[in-house]
Amino acid sequence: MNLTFRLRFVTHPGQSLALAGGHPLPAHPVPLQFLDRDHWQVAIPLTAQACAGSFHYSYLFRNGNAQATDWGRDRSLRPADFNCAELLVIDAWNTAAFFGNAFATAPFKNVLLAEHFTEVKTIPAKNPTHTFRVKAPLLEKNQTLCLLGEGPILGNWQTASPVLLNRIAGKDDLSVQLDLRGQPFPFAYKYGVFDVAKNSVLRFEAGADRILNDKIERDKHTLVNDGFASLPVEHWRGAGVAVPVFSLRSESSFGTGEFLDLKPLADWGKQVGLKLIQLLPVNDTSATNSWKDSYPYAAISAFALHPLYLNLAAVADGKNRRHLKPLEAVRQRLNRMKTLDYEAVMKVKLAFLKKIFPSQKAATFSTAEYKKFFKENQRWLVPYAAFCFLRDKFGTADFGRWPEHKAFDAGKIAALSRKNEEIAFHFFVQFHLHRQLKEATAHAHACGLVVKGDIAIGVCRHGADAWQSPELFNMEMQAGAPPDAFAAKGQNWGFPTYNWPHMAADDFAWWKRRFAQMGHYFDAFRIDHILGFFRIWSSPAHAVEGILGHFVPAIAIEPGEFAARGIAFDLDRFTRPFITDAVLAEVFGDAAEPVRREFLDAAGERHYHLKPKFATQRQVNDYFAARPQNGRNAKLKTGLFDLISNVLLFAMDGKYHFRFAIEQTSSFKNLPGDTQAKLRDLYVDYFFRRQDEFWMREAMQKLPALKRVTNMLICGEDLGLVPACVPEVMRDLGFLSLEIQRMPKNPGQEFSRPPDAPYLSVVTPSTHDMSTIRGWWTEDPALTRKFFNLGLGLPGEAPVEATPEIVEAVVRQHLASPAMWSIFQLQDLLGVDGEIRRKDVAAERINVPAIPNYYWRYRLHLTLEKLQRAEQFNSHLSRLLRENGR
Repeated sequence: MNLTFRLRFVTHPGQSLALAGGHPLPAHPVPLQFLDRDHWQVAIPLTAQACAGSFHYSYLFRNGNAQATDWGRDRSLRPADFNCAELLVIDAWNTAAFFGNAFATAPFKNVLLAEHFTEVKTIPAKNPTHTFRVKAPLLEKNQTLCLLGEGPILGNWQTASPVLLNRIAGKDDLSVQLDLRGQPFPFAYKYGVFDVAKNSVLRFEAGADRILNDKIERDKHTLVNDGFASLPVEHWRGAGVAVPVFSLRSESSFGTGEFLDLKPLADWGKQVGLKLIQLLPVNDTSATNSWKDSYPYAAISAFALHPLYLNLAAVADGKNRRHLKPLEAVRQRLNRMKTLDYEAVMKVKLAFLKKIFPSQKAATFSTAEYKKFFKENQRWLVPYAAFCFLRDKFGTADFGRWPEHKAFDAGKIAALSRKNEEIAFHFFVQFHLHRQLKEATAHAHACGLVVKGDIAIGVCRHGADAWQSPELFNMEMQAGAPPDAFAAKGQNWGFPTYNWPHMAADDFAWWKRRFAQMGHYFDAFRIDHILGFFRIWSSPAHAVEGILGHFVPAIAIEPGEFAARGIAFDLDRFTRPFITDAVLAEVFGDAAEPVRREFLDAAGERHYHLKPKFATQRQVNDYFAARPQNGRNAKLKTGLFDLISNVLLFAMDGKYHFRFAIEQTSSFKNLPGDTQAKLRDLYVDYFFRRQDEFWMREAMQKLPALKRVTNMLICGEDLGLVPACVPEVMRDLGFLSLEIQRMPKNPGQEFSRPPDAPYLSVVTPSTHDMSTIRGWWTEDPALTRKFFNLGLGLPGEAPVEATPEIVEAVVRQHLASPAMWSIFQLQDLLGVDGEIRRKDVAAERINVPAIPNYYWRYRLHLTLEKLQRAEQFNSHLSRLLRENGR
């Protein structure tokens, strides 16, 4: 067979196209040849063996040094299906930015659009010459596409009895086979929407007519892949609820929300008309076995689930359920608590699981379901379970302090796990977590809701991933975020940063496994801090605060740049903490003299350096950790931190990186005016000019490859100091952006406008890192007044508190947005009802990012069963969703 690929694509000089993927040619990719203004093509002779097999392929676009691959994983071909000697395949380029691609993802295909499907089968032509394929994911029930156009076979545009396309279960494309002998070429045609119940054409697709220029030849077949029908897609909009699993409260849960509590949450979501449940990360975070492990973004395994979420009654077999009776009083007490008692819940749950494990392990481990689970997950499961055993044995998760096994050895760990019952216990727990989460998400799907997970940007430095694969991480660095309105000194999350060059060497295999693991449970996911794929805020190990970080990677300042800009470079002045008597007085007031004596050495007239044993924030932190914990010492520690960060530049490998917000430092303020101006211009160039294209290339080396391994819908949390290239990359890859009203991305706005949100986005009034609508309302009365008048368009004085009417107005704004999704914290939805919402507004907050060791313990104040019975609130919320087309 002779196979010809022809691609519709308009190019400009210097651009080229190639055939990539699994096509049956030894050389990859194969260059396409320019055919005419609208087409490129390549001919490939196939052997009989190659014709019999099927293969996947794609197209590659090159523009100078940049390249892009067309989107989709459905370009597949089995040439033998067409029974011809000449096969011409005419394709349309598919960019990830096409809105239609979003509807080919798992949540839509498997859940949200499933009820709209109606199978339509037509009788194929006896001797077809052409096959037409096209996508129209948002067809309603009883609808298919029809083909109308010029010529007798297409009915000369008549709509009485058009050519109908097949709509087959499991197929993304609609298709029809036609015998076009007798049809004049070229001819114009369009697709239309046809209602098989009404037997009528409802509408034509928009845009210019499609043109097919081909010819009929003996023993030739033409396959026309027309991409997407030009039909509106922006009309699909859904609403969802965001809530951490630990925050759920049911009548049967054990002091915390559990995976099985997602079932009554989904029942309620179906009741009111929601379409999505969004969760925080659910991975195991058990590093310290204390309340500090309540922080869900510091997983000790990017793959293991958290034992906190296990429902004990569902784990225990018939004989072991009797052991739950003595725990009932404890369960009820913990479940009545206003907030999560993390340590108490974990202690009781683990004790019970260890008690029943010996009598249930044999039956569990012998099942086909468990054997399948173990086989599919043992790559991470065995190291994780061994890590947990060694953590408990040696009393620390810091594997660098273990007497043995501090360096991971796969062979030794495999041997240890085969004979160690305490390691097998963690296999048992993870299997039951897997079962319960799968059961919960399956129930949500049956209710018509999809479940959205969350991929944390980092992992715990004292965790199983870092232990098993330390080469994937920069263990000497700490990830975080630069200063912003929520954390004036930046954030230091403590995670090791990723060794991206090493990850790229094996084609990001660890990330691909991580995405695949998410796909076992979730339909969509949020990439926490997607900016980290462009560059990450990285602080040295000796830093405590994020202010001492800089972006990695970044194009550093070369030494010669200072002279080129007329800046007299002084290494000591620019890179060492600037400490004078005036600075000490400003920072410490009356305590300046004791600070001088205890912590500083003289360095010239009225200038000082920190003593070597107090030169870093980590040294200062360790010093005060051994001192009385009182207000005076806390103030001294904070002041010394401020001295250490009072620098302009960080010197690294003979080059320099700016400290963030240098203009706020006394070091900068004490420079001559002309030096300030020149440094300021270089600072702006460093942060906002020179890096953008570089960071775009960094992201495009990672994100497209990772997106291809999953069919989940992806949302990127693109907040903070966002490089100018980020929106373009997000659009090009079809990622949903996150739009938050009080965090406008336009620097000229105080509030973003939900009506201006792009279609491929999620709009929300608040997140887990922020106060709720009601909480925000009281934080800054002047800002609230502006929002009341300008954001809501209401006259007069703003009320002191966010009344139910105010909260509802904000919710309505978001529901009416053109964004694909509007997602709300459950607290904000409850806020529209004066009777059901919580009285204590402050108690609704989940996290305060400015507090490094925050206790994540928020729980709903009412049970899910009571929520389902709240008829007035539920009917009101349901009406809000319907009125706004959600």
